[in-house]
Amino acid sequence: MTQNKIRLKKIAAITMARNDEFFLTRWIKYYGDAIGTENLYIYLDGLNQKVPKNVGAAHIKKLPHTDMPRTIGDKYRIGLMNKLSNELLNQYDIIIGCDCDEFLVVDPATKKTLAEYLSEIKIKNTVSGLGLDIGQNIRTEQTLDKRAPILSQREYALLSTRYTKPVVKTAPLDWGRGFHSISGHNFHIDKNLYLLHFGAVDMQMLVHKAAARGADWLAHLQRRGNGTINTVTRHKPHGQKWLHWARVIQTFARPIYAPDKPGMFGLKRVVKIPPRFKKSGI
Repeated sequence: MTQNKIRLKKIAAITMARNDEFFLTRWIKYYGDAIGTENLYIYLDGLNQKVPKNVGAAHIKKLPHTDMPRTIGDKYRIGLMNKLSNELLNQYDIIIGCDCDEFLVVDPATKKTLAEYLSEIKIKNTVSGLGLDIGQNIRTEQTLDKRAPILSQREYALLSTRYTKPVVKTAPLDWGRGFHSISGHNFHIDKNLYLLHFGAVDMQMLVHKAAARGADWLAHLQRRGNGTINTVTRHKPHGQKWLHWARVIQTFARPIYAPDKPGMFGLKRVVKIPPRFKKSGI
């Protein structure tokens, strides 16, 4: 007896980027392979921004850049993403919204593609993956080879409530700044979805970015280091069971100051990334 073929839903992915060609190129490759480049919608913050060579049929829109304080800028950017995503829901069943250094991954153990998995699970307005903040272990891992897959070079992640984001939505609801919450709604962490964040994947990359932003930024990084990299380097990794326990804790724990976001009671847990995740190609 053959299994019924999954009817794939129409899925779009959206992001906004500035001066981040390295990650944006990989974002296009990953989500383009998963749902088709014609279903990718990208805002570039600045008329001078380079369009990645692998853009294919993706929809690219350049916007004039305006310097803003961080809080105001975050609010402006998520406003654009909310307007775009809610318009796209007129023609798509599911919208994935995230930064270009974030990758929604379905556990390879399911033997499902991302499109298949999202098409078959029941989504109550939104769904989140468990946040894995990938960091460089300075003691054991070398500077990133940008020509090779990232997950072939990095082994550790911080279980992060910050990146357990409701990046998938099926209804015209508004994300909070940085896609970290859905205004006025709870979040649902799926048992087989993970959101991999790569912003702290390489210290040298962080140094170059800080230097471009100014001497104060560089001095701060050199003095304090990076929180994720520091944690991944200094803490002994816990076993894979913490992938389960982190989901359980984050499902029920809420910070007093942010009841619409997950919490972990201040626990810091580093885990070794399951080797099977290398199949994602990231």
